[in-house]
Amino acid sequence: MTNLITKNEDVFNMLDSLLRDEGAFWNSFYEDRNKKVPFFVDAPDENLVKYIERGLLKPGRVLELGCGPGRNAIFLAQLGFEVDAVDLSSEGLEWARERAKEKGVDVKFIQGSIFEMNLPHMEYDLIYDSGCFHHVPPHRRVSYLNVLNNCLKDGGHFAITCFDAVGMGLDIPDMEVYKDRSMQGGLGYTFEKMREVFSDFEEVELRKMEEITQPADTFGLPFLNAGLFRK
Repeated sequence: MTNLITKNEDVFNMLDSLLRDEGAFWNSFYEDRNKKVPFFVDAPDENLVKYIERGLLKPGRVLELGCGPGRNAIFLAQLGFEVDAVDLSSEGLEWARERAKEKGVDVKFIQGSIFEMNLPHMEYDLIYDSGCFHHVPPHRRVSYLNVLNNCLKDGGHFAITCFDAVGMGLDIPDMEVYKDRSMQGGLGYTFEKMREVFSDFEEVELRKMEEITQPADTFGLPFLNAGLFRK
């Protein structure tokens, strides 16, 4: 981090430094694959499966933000989507590559921050986010929206699952994140807040995820909100 702030990115980096080291955190998080973490299951999100079954999404080019061990990216690739999947964690991506190889599918896994990458401009039919957005700090929210607007084709879709403000995530004013220097596991969003954040997009569907008892072919937990939007 620079000692002299001369541009917006310097401000973002300074604020990042007040919070946890995301790369180190997620590498440690994925090191033990036997932890009882719900989304370690090898099954795609139930909402994503239903969007495709209902014909709301059709095969095309996909960017997944925060893919982790790759369960959604691999599912989409199996259906004929061309998938670019990004994550900060080398540990998570190693697991994802192993899963993809076992299933014989081709996914382009990319390590790094979506805020530092030179991603293709307006080439994606779908951007999918399962659990990344609620770990995005408030000062990076506008940059996140810029990724969506810059990378999605006109008429393309953005789909997301994120913490519910009541059931799981931290429901506090943005300023409190910096006063406490912590997001305490992730920010929670009401439907109203999600509509406000993604107000430039057309809402197709916004609901709670369905609870799916494991083992099962799909994944779902009721403390997650699921949204589908169109650019």
